[in-house]
Amino acid sequence: MEKDGSKDSMDAFARECRDRGLKVTYQRMEIFRVAVSTDEHPDAVTVHKRVKKRIPTISLDTVYRNLKLLAAHGLLAVVGTSGEHLRFDANRGPHHHFTCVRCGMIRDFTSEVLAALPLPREAQDLGVPLSQHLEVKGICVACEKKEQRKKEAPRHKRDA
Repeated sequence: MEKDGSKDSMDAFARECRDRGLKVTYQRMEIFRVAVSTDEHPDAVTVHKRVKKRIPTISLDTVYRNLKLLAAHGLLAVVGTSGEHLRFDANRGPHHHFTCVRCGMIRDFTSEVLAALPLPREAQDLGVPLSQHLEVKGICVACEKKEQRKKEAPRHKRDA
């Protein structure tokens, strides 16, 4: 399924909903359109703000329940841990995440090197792996540039 909110992408989403026994509702379509049209891995509040522009009466609860439902049916992935805000990822293809520890930005990346690595036996010994992905935590380019500008900015001394 394309990650762009195009008619083809939305038609594929509607088919996949029907295949999973989910009703194809206007609200559900708009919620998915917002999720699939960004690489930001939005949380429910962000999706709600964007969907509300097209459906002013939609509640945050409706958005949250639909995001969780779509994730439960494999149409979205949940990104983050229980201690963080849940964020949602419409990219169901093999990929990894880079997460900025300063601003919280999450971006997808792919790597032929990582794709070629075999799953360690230790992981296989724990159970039947269904998927694997790597999360790299660090400081994004924008935050690093911001930090550099702070360091390079001249410091003004106060006049006494």
